[in-house]
Amino acid sequence: MCAVGSPCVCVCVCVCDEQLSRSVCRSTSRSWTCHTRSSLQLSLPLSLPLSLSLSLSHHPSLSPSLSLSLSHHPSLSPSLSLALPLSLPVSLYFSPSLFCSPSLSPSLSGLSLSLSLSLSLTPRLLRPHSPQPSDKSRTNMTENGLLHPERVLTLDTMNPNIKRVEYAVRGPIVQRAMQLEKELQEGVKKPFTEVIKANIGDCHAMGQQPITFFRQVLALCSYPELLNDNKFPEDAKDRARRILQACGGGSIGAYSASQGIELVRQDVSRYIVRRDGGVPSNPDNIYLSTGASDAIATMLKLLVSGEGPTRTGVMISIPQYPLYSAALADLGAIQINYYLDESNNWSLAVGELRRALEAARKHCNPRALCVINPGNPTGQVQSRQCIEDVIRFAAEENLFLMADEVYQDNVYAEGCQFHSFKKVLFEMGPKYSEKVELASFHSTSKCYMGECGFRGGYMEVINLDPAVKAQLTKLVSVRLCPPVPGQALLDLVVNPPQPDEPSYSTFMNERTAVLAALAEKARMTEEILNKVPGIRCNPVQGAMYSFPQIQIPHKAIEEAKEKGQAPDMFYCMTLLDEMGICVVPGSGFGQRDGTYHFRMTILPPTDKLKIFLAKVKEFHQRFTERYS
Repeated sequence: MCAVGSPCVCVCVCVCDEQLSRSVCRSTSRSWTCHTRSSLQLSLPLSLPLSLSLSLSHHPSLSPSLSLSLSHHPSLSPSLSLALPLSLPVSLYFSPSLFCSPSLSPSLSGLSLSLSLSLSLTPRLLRPHSPQPSDKSRTNMTENGLLHPERVLTLDTMNPNIKRVEYAVRGPIVQRAMQLEKELQEGVKKPFTEVIKANIGDCHAMGQQPITFFRQVLALCSYPELLNDNKFPEDAKDRARRILQACGGGSIGAYSASQGIELVRQDVSRYIVRRDGGVPSNPDNIYLSTGASDAIATMLKLLVSGEGPTRTGVMISIPQYPLYSAALADLGAIQINYYLDESNNWSLAVGELRRALEAARKHCNPRALCVINPGNPTGQVQSRQCIEDVIRFAAEENLFLMADEVYQDNVYAEGCQFHSFKKVLFEMGPKYSEKVELASFHSTSKCYMGECGFRGGYMEVINLDPAVKAQLTKLVSVRLCPPVPGQALLDLVVNPPQPDEPSYSTFMNERTAVLAALAEKARMTEEILNKVPGIRCNPVQGAMYSFPQIQIPHKAIEEAKEKGQAPDMFYCMTLLDEMGICVVPGSGFGQRDGTYHFRMTILPPTDKLKIFLAKVKEFHQRFTERYS
């Protein structure tokens, strides 16, 4: 018992069974295991704040209750109640904190804490006493102090592929940026007043405004009562009614077909025909998806097979968008790197493809070639000739071709034009159009829409084996369907207002303004960065990113190694901490050995982008001087 007037804890455990008279109770220093009709009470010294840890085994037919109360202090009246399944034995572990709150310490006299646990059970549920937890399991603590027996799922027993997954655009540097933002909100003084994040292509988060027509129709679809409101234009209402009629129960809250709403797939097909100058498209080859990422991961899942030297290899560009390396790691596939030519505006050379392929065939089975056009993170737009060369290469080497074309409207540089792989494939004639297997991807998240949160997208498959196509349809049915609001948005993207409709003028003005602003920011980014000694930036021909090369002094490289960081990670983290500028190190996308880069978006508003670029210039000059 505690000394009179001292705060204490009182723990009582009771297990009752009317049909049994035998009781067993075992206790250790601060651990008790009780079987049938037993109770134990113990008082220990207590200080505030305190922590209580409880470990209970499981049986679905038992429902004990746990109560916790603090008493003898007028300002303290917390309580905790909990119901959970339980089986015998019952083990309680108690660990009071060893520190007090200064404001409460003068009034702790007489404070006590009591814990009671009671349950009823039948004889068939009683089990022999199990041994005390081993020393190893006693050390297996959770963050809140609970002690557990050995877990089934640990870092050693989890899927090893998951541990190899990395996704740089939401990695440590972004977590640090969020921490800095929180500190600024709390009034912590920094050498900057805000964190400018240019780490990810999240258009609306960067200030881009939604397209009015899209949001009007989505509002009408979400709340059909608005169809009676005369504030909405008639073409928006007509489009909403059309979409709702294609939804189960006339609601975008209903599931759709797993492949996507048929009406939307038909509209996507018609859009592709218009885009590609009449090249036919079959709605049955269209799969709607949760953004393009979902469709890309699904197609990679279909492609991966084999073990050891027969394991599937997939060719991806370096630099690459980390979705590809992450998905391949998750699937346990072999990543085959081919390098874009930085000295030639990040162009793709067939000679480099062949080098990478021949090297990979020594240890895996290359089966697919992925191309991102326009490029992420490099911002290049591949020429038609380049695309033809890639298609010939895929045909010669019997490779499945994956064309990531989510930035197809984002083309800024003079003389550049977007050419879809499908259009070029069919214009090359039956020798290729009847042979090359192709999956192409598009999304509502990029271009002028920037509607990342709706997660809308599609995949079109060409020359896919009918039996495999049936398996693909089965695979996508497991996820039930893509988000229906995202499907509705996609329908508006591929079927926008027409010239004879009331919303056309506003739509075209907004679309043009977004793309013009991006083109101006692409030009400005290249121009300003190329004036900084030690930074070289290729033209941002398209997409939403710049991937400038930076010169990092040898002393900085050595310091980065001492910290266990890649040199460009050290550079970017220092840039963030000193200037409040968040970019992603090139090592997260891949780069040639001995070169260093960072990826930045061109999405911030023009005035903020100017501040951003000025800070990068100031920092790079100061960083170079510091480590020279």
